[in-house]
Amino acid sequence: MFGFQRTQQQFRCTSSIMRSLLVCGVVLGVLWNVVHCELVSVCEEEDGDLRVDCHVEPRANQINSYEFSVSTGTVETVVNTNVSGSAPDVHYRDRSYVEHLEPYGYRLTLNADTHTHTLTNTHTTFICKISKNIASVIIEKNDLLPCSADSVLVQSCYWLLGVLLSLWGLPPQ
Repeated sequence: MFGFQRTQQQFRCTSSIMRSLLVCGVVLGVLWNVVHCELVSVCEEEDGDLRVDCHVEPRANQINSYEFSVSTGTVETVVNTNVSGSAPDVHYRDRSYVEHLEPYGYRLTLNADTHTHTLTNTHTTFICKISKNIASVIIEKNDLLPCSADSVLVQSCYWLLGVLLSLWGLPPQ
């Protein structure tokens, strides 16, 4: 009888330790995710506009400058910029706007009629440069996701979604 109770207590203790380790692993995973998620995400808003989020951290002690461009093959075309001496291509002029994201980064929104022109090829590379730091992502024409919280999570932090789904199946304590 005493041996059975002792085994149950050891099992509960081991189970508690495993849950604690799992919680610590999730916390570390989230912190790791902040560093290793995609820096650029592209999605289509409900109204058909194209949204490009660029979460590149600017360099310290520099004026924040940004430049968004697209590349299809070997040609890179500027879409929107605030860099002195640089100007957007005539196809994109007055058809996009840029917003600052907190804590850092910028969001480019490209009008619906313009982005159909942008995604004519099968592969389009979206490039953002913030204070000379560069990040890019390749989007296939047929794989453009809608801008919803879950699709952006899948696109930019796909492994975090797996962790969250695995936690969903855990029984409550």
